Amino acid sequence: MQFTAKFLLSAMKPEQFPNDARTGGAPEVAFLGRSNVGKSSLLNSLIGEAAAKVSSTPGRTRAINFFALHEGTPQKHAFTPKLVFADLPGYGYAKISKSISAEWPTFIEPYLQEREELALCLCLVDTNIPPQTSDTQLIHALQQMQRPYVVVGTKADKLSNNQLAKSVAVLKKAHEVENVIAISSKTDAGIKALWAAILQGTQV
Repeated sequence: MQFTAKFLLSAMKPEQFPNDARTGGAPEVAFLGRSNVGKSSLLNSLIGEAAAKVSSTPGRTRAINFFALHEGTPQKHAFTPKLVFADLPGYGYAKISKSISAEWPTFIEPYLQEREELALCLCLVDTNIPPQTSDTQLIHALQQMQRPYVVVGTKADKLSNNQLAKSVAVLKKAHEVENVIAISSKTDAGIKALWAAILQGTQV
């Protein structure tokens, strides 16, 4: 299945979230994770184009950025989106964590708790560092909200196969999850497996 991505809008409060007129009620996939974990890079890898801006400065994304995914090529695609990707602000970066944390209750928590179109959350964790408490807290919060989620291990290309296997095992134990899909936005490793999980989770 081929998709053409189109930037919809940036939202910093619930009333700015896209309505059905913009999305056709398409299921939404939220990208969540610590600052600099690779959310924008992964989004670009999934859609095969640089739709999301990638910054070298952690915490640069301060709004929820929505992207509509239309089935087909840029020259000829379906008018109504099949999917919507939502790139959420990162958390846990020391220099801006307080300001980001202050913003979460105002529009990010309402999005996660109340957004009817939200079908699947991608929880991104870095395979190159030890498990982070903030990631565990996010996973537990989604469990309490009864939101379906998939844990994605990013930057897998930086580790050998043995190192990656050990890292994934540690992450699964620490976060108390059965599966972590290891991916690399640079080599596209794991992207097909993640796409399969997204399509299954959104029933597209």
